[in-house]
Parts: sequence; structure tokens; C-alpha cells
Amino acid sequence: MKRSSVRRLAGFFLVLATAGALGLAGATPALAAATGTVKTAGDPLNVRRAPSTSSSAVRTVANGASVTIDCQTIGTEVTGPLGKTTLWDYVPALGGYISDGYVYTGSDQRIAPDCGVGSGSAECSTGVCAGEGQFRSSDAHFLVYDKDADGKSAVVAYWLKGGAGPFYVWASGGNGTHVDKAVPVAKGSWVYYKVCVANAAANPTLEACSGGLTDYAA
Repeated sequence: MKRSSVRRLAGFFLVLATAGALGLAGATPALAAATGTVKTAGDPLNVRRAPSTSSSAVRTVANGASVTIDCQTIGTEVTGPLGKTTLWDYVPALGGYISDGYVYTGSDQRIAPDCGVGSGSAECSTGVCAGEGQFRSSDAHFLVYDKDADGKSAVVAYWLKGGAGPFYVWASGGNGTHVDKAVPVAKGSWVYYKVCVANAAANPTLEACSGGLTDYAA
């Protein structure tokens, strides 16, 4: 392991330890969920499983629809009617993310908490998003999706509070398959995860990993 990797993991463990010491009260966001209005040229807007234009579209939402934004996160850059942005809005009622460049909120600033505070979160492997992973905070499950017939499996690598890990959740059934697996994250405890692709193995060589995200079981 390179020294830079050691430092990054050490910093991550410190974040988890600090979060645990503060308790859930310290993790409560100052911002509450907010509302916005979808603005397109008239066509429906794709709702994505993860905050990336390469992620699967899980449904669409109509132009002019009012949406309740639970949280916001950084993803791929999008240019929409309201400008260029890397901000994405998570809308639970739609089951996914929409680019903030298509949502009128009355503000150019963030209007909702960061995703990863117990509402659930999702990430995409880099490149063409061959692997997608979601953490379902309500019951501490990972959902992992394999989107590409590249011979590799989609995998979530995760670490528990205190630094134990990595542990893995695999979608090894091939292109178009997914798994839904409970993981041992106690209510109120933290989990840090990345979404990658790899050849299935006990100690895999992870490729195309996402940036990593910390979330907790609600």
C-alpha cells in the first residue's frame, strides 16, 4: 500500500472515530429537506440511480413537477437550463437523483443536507459506471448492480465504524444482475464504502472505484 493510501485511510478512520464520539446528534444536518421545480425544455427528465449521467435511469419526471429534495451531493457535471453544475439532488419519492441544473430552487447555493446522513446514498464506479451501489439506510442493506458485460463483477467495498474491513458485497451474476444484501451496520453506526469493479476473489484487486462515501444506519 502506498503512503498516500495509508494517509487517506488513516484520515477516514479518524473521521469515523470522531463521528462516533459525537453521536448521532452531532451528525444531524443544519439544513432540512427542501422543494424545487423541474425545469426542462419540455421533455421528461431522467432520474438516475446514482449521481452520474452514466448511471441507470430508474424513471423519468415531468417538466414542471414539484419535487422534495432530501439531500444533495457532488456528481458528474451537467449543463441544464439553469446552468452548469456538479450538484445532484436526491428525491426519495422518485427513487433516485436528478441534476440540480434542471431544478429551480430559488437559490444558487445548497438547499438540503449532504447525502450520507442517514437518508440513503449511492455511488457509481468511475468511467462508464459499470458498477452501481446503494446503501439503504432504513435497514442497512447494500444493493449492488452489475451493468456491463466486461467479464468483471460489480462490488461494494466497505469499512465499519472503528476501521474494520474491507468487507465486500458482490454482484457476480453478470450484466444486468443485482444483489440486495444485509450488512452488519447497527442502528446509528457508520459505514464507509466505495463502488468498484473487480474479478471475484477473497482479496480482490479493486478497479475504477468511486470516491467513497460515509453513511449510517438510521
